[in-house]
Amino acid sequence: MSGSVAERLASVRERVVAACARAGRPVESVTLVAVSKLKPADLIREAYAAGQRDFGENYAQELRDKAAELADLEGLRWHSIGALQTNKVKYVARAAGAFHALDRLEVARELSKRREGAPPLPVYVEVNVGGEATKSGLAPDALGAFLDEVRALPGLQAVGLMALPPPTEDEARARADFQALRELARVHGLPGLSMGTTHDFEWAIEEGATVVRVGTAIFGERALKSP
Repeated sequence: MSGSVAERLASVRERVVAACARAGRPVESVTLVAVSKLKPADLIREAYAAGQRDFGENYAQELRDKAAELADLEGLRWHSIGALQTNKVKYVARAAGAFHALDRLEVARELSKRREGAPPLPVYVEVNVGGEATKSGLAPDALGAFLDEVRALPGLQAVGLMALPPPTEDEARARADFQALRELARVHGLPGLSMGTTHDFEWAIEEGATVVRVGTAIFGERALKSP
C-alpha cells in the first residue's frame, strides 16, 4: 500500500466525509478509530501528528505498553477493541477510554471494580449478528438481560453496541447486518454503534455507525502476532 500514514489517513477521512454526506449526517457524528494493533509507536506518532486522536488496540498488554510509551501525546484516546480475559482487565481499566468488545459478565464486573474512584468506562456490548459459531459476542436475544446487569454496575457506562459481521463482498448482506445492529441499539436505547472496518466502513456509516475501526487502510497490512 503506497503513501505515508498521513496520506492514507487523509484518504480515509475523505471517504468518511463522503459517506456522511451520502447519508445526510454531520461528519462529527462519526468517530474514526485508527486500529494500530501490532504497529510500532512511531507510526502512531505519525498519525497523531496528522491530527488523529483515537486509536484502537486489540491486545491488553500491547495497549498497556503503548499507553506508557506514548503518554506524552496530549489528548490521545485509546480504544480497547479486542476480546479481554479477566486477568488482563486491569490494563484496559487503567489505559482505555472505551471498551468495544464486552460480552461476558465476569469481565464487566472486573472492569467495574477496577474503575472504582474513576469515571465510568464507556463500553460497547458485542453482538454476534452473523450467528457465527466461531465469533464472540452475545446472541441478540440475550442482549436485554445482559444490559440490565451491566447498567447496574457503577464503574461502567453502556453507550452502544459493537459487531464484527462476517466479511463479505455482498453489499446487501453487509448492510443487513449493520441494519440489524442498528435496530437492536434502537430497541435497547443505546446511541452508539461501533461497526465497520477497512473493508466496509463506508457502508457502515451509511447505516448509522457512530464509530468505525480502520486499520489497514491507514497503517498498511499487519504482521502476524507471534504465538
